[in-house]
Amino acid sequence: MKKLRLLAIVPTALAMSLVFTEANLAQTPTIQIHQNLQPDPLVLNGKSGGTVKSNCGNISAEPNQVIQVTESLPYLRLTVESQGKPTLLIDGPGGRFCVLADSYSGGKSELSGFWQAGTYSLHVGELSKQEYSYTLSISQKNK
Repeated sequence: MKKLRLLAIVPTALAMSLVFTEANLAQTPTIQIHQNLQPDPLVLNGKSGGTVKSNCGNISAEPNQVIQVTESLPYLRLTVESQGKPTLLIDGPGGRFCVLADSYSGGKSELSGFWQAGTYSLHVGELSKQEYSYTLSISQKNK
């Protein structure tokens, strides 16, 4: 009898674990990016940094934003601006990329070019241990 009770508890615990994991993923906002983005630029705001130390600065445990590129786009530009030293960690179908602010982009973290269809997790990081308000611009216009 005790063995049967244990077998009933394990699947229930596993199911509850999956429900809570799914709930955490659902908290990260997802935006679909289509051809002919409207409005362009799409501007999002949030807090940079976090408690997780990474090779791309201090980031949060969960992505700040998730974007779903619905079809391959010949050109898409992501730009992060903040009062600090922002970073942008992008994890998507083409791999994982860290973008640091540089003088060419005026102290902004910026990545542009071809984007293949798929889901991208975006972490807006900070090189210092502080958190700053940031603006993330997503555009299909080539400046």
